[in-house]
Amino acid sequence: MKKLSLKIKLTLIYTALMLIVIGATLGILFSLSGRELLASTKQSLERRVEESLEEIEAEGGELEIDSDFYSVENGIYLSMYDSTGYFLYGKIPRGFDEQPEFADGEVRQIKDGTKKNEWYVYDLFYRPGEGTEIYVRGVASVTEAEESFRMILRMAFILLPLLAAATAFVGYRFTRRTLRPVKDITDTVCKIRADADLSRRIENVGDEIGKGEKENRGKNRDEIYVLAETFNEMLDELDIVFKREKQFTSDVSHELRTPVSVILAQCDRILQDEMLNSEQKAQVEVIAQKAKNMSDLISQLLFLSRADQGRQQIDRESVNLSELTEMVVGEQRFLAQSQGYSGRILCEIEPEIWTEVDETLYIRMMINLISNALRYGEGREIEVSLSLKNDSEIIGKVKDHGVGIAEADLPYIWERFYRADKSRSDGNHSGLGLSMVKWIAEAHGGTVEVTSKKGSGSEFTFHLWKKE
Repeated sequence: MKKLSLKIKLTLIYTALMLIVIGATLGILFSLSGRELLASTKQSLERRVEESLEEIEAEGGELEIDSDFYSVENGIYLSMYDSTGYFLYGKIPRGFDEQPEFADGEVRQIKDGTKKNEWYVYDLFYRPGEGTEIYVRGVASVTEAEESFRMILRMAFILLPLLAAATAFVGYRFTRRTLRPVKDITDTVCKIRADADLSRRIENVGDEIGKGEKENRGKNRDEIYVLAETFNEMLDELDIVFKREKQFTSDVSHELRTPVSVILAQCDRILQDEMLNSEQKAQVEVIAQKAKNMSDLISQLLFLSRADQGRQQIDRESVNLSELTEMVVGEQRFLAQSQGYSGRILCEIEPEIWTEVDETLYIRMMINLISNALRYGEGREIEVSLSLKNDSEIIGKVKDHGVGIAEADLPYIWERFYRADKSRSDGNHSGLGLSMVKWIAEAHGGTVEVTSKKGSGSEFTFHLWKKE
């Protein structure tokens, strides 16, 4: 099976599916009962007789018959009689030796004397002209219709079950075997996208490939199996690259931490020198502020690096989340006012919401969300809320009425260092805050989401689950 090319597999699958479609069509056709077939014969007989009346005219007491009256269509014979039953025109089928009484507008089933043949007979009384009265009779063989149906049915009983079984077996086997690797690849990609875990592999396909020799991969494996193995190898390489990148970030952050600390310490010592004039102090304060910004950035990088490597600890403890949130909001309100923020920070927090969280990480998450709202709120009102839903789900919201985020940028704001545009960045903004918020929320088993519109502000909502 693996030695076949994908083209051959798809051709076989297509052939099998076509056979199934044909079988289904024939099955529907053969499912028609004999009664339905005979009912169709009756309808054809009635229609043919009624249409034949249009082919009869009477002028001056003489009948004029169109030549189509004598034609036999769909096994239906037409004949004409006068009011006394005397035969005038038309054809009578061979074997129809009976001459039943006329019954206007009624289809009758009549057997001949030997009871071997059965007929449908339909009579219509008609006045083509004044003083002229005739009967038009249509005759169709019931026996021939039933025999044709029985012949087709016998063939169906012989061929259709075998054809259906063969096509179903082949189609099932080929479809399942061929599409299984595709499903494995798709499932793996979806899982990698969901949890960003590059250690996942296409296990089912990989196990089968591992039984053979890799150097013969292109000779004895079909295209899908080759694709699956190549995909696994690509994931191996990507995993190595990302691990190196994470390690590089961690190493660089550690290396930068010491010199930045030295710069900050030296700036503090210099600022304590009373011999400095105001201009020199201002210059040193600028250096100290930039060093502080760099120190914050390094701290954030170290945090995310430890999180990527699974080394960031989460120390859960039972916390009154309501009081903790009010405390963070109060501190941020004081800092904002001291820096000249003109807008209000409103707080609507449901009391006594207790749960188990890492207090330090929760504070950092709230600070990042509120500082983000302060930075882009354009001095307008900010709303912070915390509530409990169904006694289990904790919902927190931070809403601003600032510049907002364009719809095209929303999926990317959680990425590190991502900046939608210049209006949403400044010299003190590292672009790591929202990445930290997302990690902290998910590390606690929760989620975080955002709704925003350009020019109308943003609302960040996190969901946590209550634990006593």
